Formats: sequence, structure tokens, C-alpha cells
Amino acid sequence: MVSEIQKSGLTYRRVLLKISGEALMGEQNYGIDVNVARSVAEELKAVHELGVQVAVVVGGGNIFRGV
Repeated sequence: MVSEIQKSGLTYRRVLLKISGEALMGEQNYGIDVNVARSVAEELKAVHELGVQVAVVVGGGNIFRGV
């Protein structure tokens, strides 16, 4: 029996993305750049629509350190 994943041509059924808080800052000096966060969200949505289960871990060290 051929699984749905094999039919779709996907290599992975589940993925984990760890993104740093610093990456979400974009060109800003501190905080989270809404445009960067929106872009990441759009990419994640596209992957999810392919049938991939996505887990996201967002770092927050820069927020705690006051960067």
C-alpha cells in the first residue's frame, strides 16, 4: 500500500523549525519585525498546505536580554 506521503512526493511528513528571536528582528535594533514574522508565517502556511505537519520553536533570548 502506498502512503499519502509517498504519493505526494514529500520527503518528510513532519518538520520542526527552530527560529531565533534575533532572526525575527529583521533590520530593527530590537523587538520583532512584523514584516519578517508575516513572511515566515506565509512560508509556514505554504508548507502546511502541502500536507506537512509543522512545529515551530521561537527563541526569545534577545527579548529577555533586552536586545
